[in-house]
Amino acid sequence: MTGAIILSGGTGSRMGSDIPKQYMEAGGKPVISYCIEAFEASGVIGPVAVVAAEAYRDLIRSLFSDKKEDVIFAEPGANRQLSILSGLNVLKGILKDDDGVIIHDAARPLVSVDMIRGISDALSIYKAILPALPLKDTVYEIENGRIVNNLDRSRIVAGQAPEGFRFGSYLKANEALLPERILDVSGSMQPAVMAGIEVTCIQGDERNFKITTPEDLVRFENILKETRDI
Repeated sequence: MTGAIILSGGTGSRMGSDIPKQYMEAGGKPVISYCIEAFEASGVIGPVAVVAAEAYRDLIRSLFSDKKEDVIFAEPGANRQLSILSGLNVLKGILKDDDGVIIHDAARPLVSVDMIRGISDALSIYKAILPALPLKDTVYEIENGRIVNNLDRSRIVAGQAPEGFRFGSYLKANEALLPERILDVSGSMQPAVMAGIEVTCIQGDERNFKITTPEDLVRFENILKETRDI
């Protein structure tokens, strides 16, 4: 079985809006609804834990068409990784150690059904899955605003969500970082890497970008318009 965690607790401060970006409307419905539709359409996801503030839970529940009984909610944490751990904790007793869990950001509305299915399938073989994109630009290391090193672009990738994990090992990897080290985690894969879990990269998707700024929302709306005009 594969479960999912949808992270929807962010405040979206860079959007300059009172409404978090994942609840803003695009194409006539909330941004979060698009990833929910993809997870439902995949047909491979069992229980879904949504990390979200209480004020938005009725809205989120209404966006699920046929699996409302499989949707549970978790409290947002002080940072992204603690929000993930909150989602993992509400899935304890539902998912077994060898089950898969796919973690996604509500602000990435263009996740594909094929990506979700591919990660779910791959978790029967691999212990952790990261969709990644190669970098196109030259990459430098800077210090105090000055370039100190030219990095090897062929050895660097840009990670995306959704990420996939074996539930039991990833839960333990996060618990091992409590109470303080987890506050310094800057990426979902970091606990797995620190625990010695082998991470397998798969091809990412250029369209699967995260809405962070107003310009990103406009880009997404334009994609929706182009799709509907075809």
